[in-house]
Amino acid sequence: MVIKVFVATSSGSTAIKKKQQEVVGFLEANKIDFKQMDIAGDEDNRKWMRENVPGEKKPQNGIPLPPQIFNEEQYCGDFESFFSAKEENIIYSFLGLAPPPGSKEVKTAEETSNLPNGEVSGEEHKVVEETEKSEVTEENEAHTEDNVDAVANSIELPSEEQQEEEEEEDEEEEEES
Repeated sequence: MVIKVFVATSSGSTAIKKKQQEVVGFLEANKIDFKQMDIAGDEDNRKWMRENVPGEKKPQNGIPLPPQIFNEEQYCGDFESFFSAKEENIIYSFLGLAPPPGSKEVKTAEETSNLPNGEVSGEEHKVVEETEKSEVTEENEAHTEDNVDAVANSIELPSEEQQEEEEEEDEEEEEES
C-alpha cells in the first residue's frame, strides 16, 4: 500500500507550502513510504485528486486544496485531518496502515459496552504510537490561522505567470523599503 500525498510544487501560498512540508517531513521522519503527486505540473494528478476527494470533504467552492492524502485509492484526509490524527497519536490508523512494532492498540470503553437496544457499538480501533509531540501550541495556532487564510483566499492555485508577477511585486516592495 502506497500513501499518496497530493501537493502543488509551485504553489504561491506560503500557508499551503508549510502544510505540504509538514506532511512530507513527518512521513519522511517516521519512515512511512509515500509518493508525492504534483497537481501543479500534472493535470491528470490534479483531475484525479479533485474527483476522488469525497463531496463532504470538499470546501464550499468545490475545489480541494493540497495537501490531500490517500492510501492508494482510499481517501485519508486533508491537512487538518492529518494534523489532528498526528496530535491524537492515531496517524497509522488515519493512513490505513498497520502500526510499527512497539505501538499499542487501545480499545475504547465504548467498543466493549452494549447499547440499550442490545446492539454492540462500533469497532473503532485507536492506534497509540510512541512518537514525540513538537511545539503543539505554536503549530496549532499557526495552522488555524493559515487554514482560515487559505480557505478565505482560495479559488484556484495561481498560475506560474501570476506567481512570477507576485514575486516581482514583492521584490519591488523590498527595494522601495
